[in-house]
Amino acid sequence: MGGVMALFLDRAEAGEQLAETLAALGLADPVVLALPRGGVPVAAPVAKRLGAPLDLVMVRKLGVPGHAELAAGAVVDGPVHQAVFNQDILRQLGLGEADFAAQIARELAVIEERRARYLGGRKPVPVKGRDVVVVDDGIATGATARAALKGLAAAGAGSVTLAVPVAPREAQREFADLVDRFICLDVPEPFFAVGAHYQRFGQTGDDEVVALMRGSGDGGQGVDL
Repeated sequence: MGGVMALFLDRAEAGEQLAETLAALGLADPVVLALPRGGVPVAAPVAKRLGAPLDLVMVRKLGVPGHAELAAGAVVDGPVHQAVFNQDILRQLGLGEADFAAQIARELAVIEERRARYLGGRKPVPVKGRDVVVVDDGIATGATARAALKGLAAAGAGSVTLAVPVAPREAQREFADLVDRFICLDVPEPFFAVGAHYQRFGQTGDDEVVALMRGSGDGGQGVDL
């Protein structure tokens, strides 16, 4: 990886570039949803440029009982949570969605704690009928973004755009059925880890997330799925 040339200085610069591309779409009633934590510094300049509220959409992995590292699905936050499962894995292991009830409850508790930490008691912004832009700092496996997008599909968004600074070439094909638009600034060959394509890619801390959400024009609000 030593020879990889960084595409972006940091997440904020990537967000500025992404914002210009998204502004050209002329979205009528946009809402920007960041995947925390790394997606928030990218999404903040996007929301500012679009004059849109900046929200969070949080996803927690659901691991197979006894093999937590193997993802059987994910839970997406919202007033009515959305559990998204990999049906192939469930069939292979002879599991049903009911087998994850306790784990879903635990992960929802984690989401609620993070919602309170990042957003306080602010009411969520509805996404139904609006142009939703989901932003992350890049795509590696895409599992988190996929879960978030499936949750939004059930929420009645008017349109869904997935916007990232960098992703592997196959990502556009993989997300084609889940979004109306897939916006990606760079598709490097070869593609390494997302962070390899940034000059600065330190971990985004909770304090930074809170500060960016508070400074996001409308104060930053949680997404109403």
